[in-house]
This record gives sequence, structure tokens and C-alpha cells, in this order.
Amino acid sequence: WTSHHVPNPSSRISSSSSQMDSTGPVFQLGQHTLPVNASLHATNRTRLVEALRESKAVTKGAVVLLQGGEQTQRYCTDTDIVFRQESFFHWAFGVREADCVGAIDVDTGNATLYFPRLPESYATWMGKIQPLEYFQQQYAVECCQYTDEVGTHLKSINAGTLLLLRGFNTDSGSTCRSAAFLTMGDFQTDYDLLHPIICECRVIKTPQELEVLRYCNRISSEAHKSVMSKIRPGMKEYQLESLFLHECYFRGGCRHCSYTCIAASGDNAATLHYGHAGAPNDKTVDDGDMVLFDMGGEYYCYSSDITCSYPVSGKFTAEQRTVYEAVLKASRAVMAAVKPGVCWTDMHLLADRVQLQALIDAGVLHGDLEAMMENRLGAVFMPHGLGHFMGLDVHDVGGYPEGVKRSDLPGLRSLRTARVLKEGMVLTIEPGVYFIDHLLNQALADPKLNCFMNEEALSKFRKSGGVRIEDDIIVTGSGMELMTDVPRTVEEIEAFMAKARSQ
Repeated sequence: WTSHHVPNPSSRISSSSSQMDSTGPVFQLGQHTLPVNASLHATNRTRLVEALRESKAVTKGAVVLLQGGEQTQRYCTDTDIVFRQESFFHWAFGVREADCVGAIDVDTGNATLYFPRLPESYATWMGKIQPLEYFQQQYAVECCQYTDEVGTHLKSINAGTLLLLRGFNTDSGSTCRSAAFLTMGDFQTDYDLLHPIICECRVIKTPQELEVLRYCNRISSEAHKSVMSKIRPGMKEYQLESLFLHECYFRGGCRHCSYTCIAASGDNAATLHYGHAGAPNDKTVDDGDMVLFDMGGEYYCYSSDITCSYPVSGKFTAEQRTVYEAVLKASRAVMAAVKPGVCWTDMHLLADRVQLQALIDAGVLHGDLEAMMENRLGAVFMPHGLGHFMGLDVHDVGGYPEGVKRSDLPGLRSLRTARVLKEGMVLTIEPGVYFIDHLLNQALADPKLNCFMNEEALSKFRKSGGVRIEDDIIVTGSGMELMTDVPRTVEEIEAFMAKARSQ
């Protein structure tokens, strides 16, 4: 964070004066990276308290109390894990330091940050110990105190009910950690009101948040193009992952990735979350392979999530083109249909329908399309959901609020949201067609499904892996805005790779 007058962002970053304040504390890693004003968080806090005031259950004097992320070490060692702020805390305050607490007075909107009281030795090992006035200026809040003063400070401002964050994450199955302090028993507490309201605030992005998401997409798109231009047979998957990571950090200031990189080639592309410790992007990339690179940089805790699929050789074979264009057609059909009021489940079904029809046209499947849809054959080839919310977390909160039910049908049960779309939502669109042996074997053994499958034609695609095309979009008032910018058509990919290899 630096306090300075912010110049207009360069032409490569879409922006407007209403979206980026010109004064105040600013986060920026370098002149080539995006400046983010602390007013982004002031706006978020204002939205939160306005939403809370609309609830009759919120009483006068209520205070939101949020727990920041903790600095952790690797198992029992003293090796620090690089700290990344907890997402709800970052959304509200933008604080980079660990082990903090934050409070927001619902009546006034005033914010207080509580920082750990550091020992003198910190100055020797970690750097200067900043006074509280420094943090108050850096984060543009009304007050700063120490974390050992939370209780006494809340009493001094006559805090009423403490609104604490406790709720279930429908993607991870985990419950977020509530703030706690020694004298909390002296206060009335509520663990139920805050979570659904703050999640809904996070679902709809502000113009300033959208600027950060666009920037992150631009950096990640450029990194994907760099990998596409440099890939050659004989390289290892992890080398291509490392190229992506380097570009995101070196060019864009993205110290973190939004998730573990999936750098799959050949039949590894049939493993949906390849790249984990048991399959660590370690295969040699062969000339006849398709690759599926699902990688996204993270800037200022905001995510990107982009998948590119293309042939290592730079030229699609007939079979590769068949599968790729089926997925691309589904992607673009969904993009044409997305707008406020559309149900995300219907978008998933649209993608299924387009991909199944393409497989019928290719002779891989035969029979009645409607019967295939009814029997959920699409889930054999696309077992994951069409896409998900994205923001401060790559699988962002708010997918299944109260009243939105998860389907129990194959494919549909993997959707991370089944909501009706609203303006300001940010989602991924990521259809795919995969040839996953155990799913194909199950389908071929199922009389309800094997009647649609041409086993001889299907055998040509086995061991080819799969194709996923993933783009990040903003729902606008009349449709959507595509943030991702990479070569997508067969012609665009082949031309891009040919040009890269001629230089």
C-alpha cells in the first residue's frame, strides 16, 4: 500500500472515473500493475451495513466482528507458509497483515481494525514495527487498536450485539471461523444473521471489484498465450506450469495462483482435477497430445480461472477438431443465452444438449437426443458443472443460499450454483467433453445408456483425454461481458501457434 495520487490506468486496463478513485491509499505492486484504491473496501462495508439495516433482526448498536487470516507454519516446523488473507476479511478491509480482527459499527458504518501487539524482536527479524496510525492511514479506517484490546474497545463504544461470521461453505463443506476474544462472554452474540447477508453482498460485484477481476483475467490470458507460444514436444507438463506462474507474477504481480494448476496432456486431460500431489504435472508432453491447461493467477486476492485446450503439434487432427468444436459450440451457445433472469441449471442443460448433438453428428452416439437428455447421458462426457461463481475465491460463495436446492441428478448435482442470474454476478463458463474410462465403462454396462453409444467409434477417442474451454464472464444488464482473451477457434489457435513457431 502506498498513499499517493493515482494516475489513470493505462489503456490496457479497462476503467472509468466512477470505478477508480483518484486519491487515497492505494495497493499497487509496481507501475506496471493495477492500482487498487482502499475505497473498494469502504464501498463493500457500506453495502454490508445497508443490507444489515434492512433486517429487522439487527438491533441498534450491533457490530460486525470479523476474524482475519492466521499466519501458519508447515506442520511442526518454523517455516512460514506464504500468507494470503482470509477472503471475507479482505473483502471488508483489504488488510495484508495476518492475525488481525476487524469491526464495523452497523449504525455508523465506522470501521475499526485490531492488529497484534508485536514483540521488540519483530523489528530484528521481520522489519519495522509500525504504529497504529500507520495502519489507520494505510487502510482508511476510522480507528485502529491492538488485538488484546478488542473487548475493552468494544465496551468503550457501547457495542450491542456482536454479529459473528459462521456459515457453511457449499463447495468445501467447511464452516468459516468466527472471531473470538477473552471477554466475549460479556457481550450478546449472534452467529446466524451475518453469513447469508455478507455472502449475498459478495455475489454481486462492485465496479471496482470488476476492475480487479478484469485485470486478473488479462494477466492470466497473456500468460496462457505465452505458454501456447512456447510449448514444444518433449517438454514436461510442470515446465509449462512454471511458465504460466512466471508470467503471472513477473508481468502482473500475481504472487498467488487461484488454485493448483492443472497442466494435463494426453489422457491426463481426462482427470478433472489433475495436478495434485499424487499426479503433479509430471508427464512428458508428446507430439500427438492435446493439452488441457486450467490455470489462473490471483491478484489482490481476486481470482481468474481459465482453461485452454489445444494440440501440442499446433495442428488439430480430425478427431481432436471434432471434440474441440463440440465444446466450443456449447461454450458460445451458453454465452449467447446468458442474461439476467436465466437459470444456471438451464445453461448447463443447454451445454449438454449442444455437446451431445455434436457427438451424434460425429457418429460417436446415435439415437434420440431427447432420450439422451432424459437419461442424463451428458454427465458421462461432462460430469462436472458448467461453471461457478468467481471472485475472492475461485469457487466463490453464495452458490446455494436458502431456498436454492441442489439437484441429485448426474452432472447437475456437480453444479456449484443453481441460481437465477443477476447483473453483477461473475461466473465461469466451462463446458467440456472427456473420455474417462471408468465412466465410459459404467455407461457401456448400463442398458439405459449403452443403447446410445457406438462403441467402435468411441474407441477412436479413448485415451485422448478430453477438452475443456473455460472463460470468465460478467453478467450485464442485457447479456454478458467476456473477460478472457485467448485464441479460441481452431483457426485462431493454429494461426497463433504457427506464428509463434516461425519467429
